[in-house]
Amino acid sequence: MEYIINKRPKLLSIVCVLGFIWIVFSFPAVFSPSMKKLGSWYPAILGLIVAANFISLIGVWHMKRWGVHLFVISFFTKEILQVLINDLNYFGISASIIFIVIMLLFYKRMDLNL
Repeated sequence: MEYIINKRPKLLSIVCVLGFIWIVFSFPAVFSPSMKKLGSWYPAILGLIVAANFISLIGVWHMKRWGVHLFVISFFTKEILQVLINDLNYFGISASIIFIVIMLLFYKRMDLNL
């Protein structure tokens, strides 16, 4: 049996590294007192979204299509949540859209399998 190894493009590597750095700085915010003020449910949902982003970036790092799917789902979930609490972050939205566009550029080269 012959395996095809998809080499990760440098641009996708940069996106993943920036995403990992972004998650490192956004994860402590889940436990901040200001998040508790938004509701007892908000930190739990935000924590799940941050974890989903981390898992999705691992998938993208390994050139798996499910990583892109999970990233898009967590992006829209986070944006819906932020609209509900009236806390839009235009820089975060822009960065995520750029990440999604870059991921979609290499989507066909990614593996279908887990």
